Amino acid sequence: MATLANKIKLYLEANSKTWENEQNNIKLRNDGSGDYIHTWSVSGLDKPTDSQVASYETQATKDENNYTIRVTRKRAYGEIGEQLDLLYKDMLADKGDKTGEWFKKVKAVKDANAKEE
Repeated sequence: MATLANKIKLYLEANSKTWENEQNNIKLRNDGSGDYIHTWSVSGLDKPTDSQVASYETQATKDENNYTIRVTRKRAYGEIGEQLDLLYKDMLADKGDKTGEWFKKVKAVKDANAKEE
């Protein structure tokens, strides 16, 4: 289940607004039974209804899952210096293609951590 904040971000974007510009005009709260919009003062845009917020559930969940996958991939790739060293060694060995160690490592990470389409 996606967070309310991410669904609100998508609602804003769909209405030509951004979270970065509007976050000070929106206050989310949780009273123990779930997050809700406590304050909404976005100029020129009405507070979304529950059904409008719910309509962003699928995309927000996908975005959150893909963010987690990107973080996992970043850790698995290793430091950029290590990647460049692998590329350098592949180039020296004339393996600047799919047979190189760098390519094989990146492919293995991507295969193990596929993004949602």
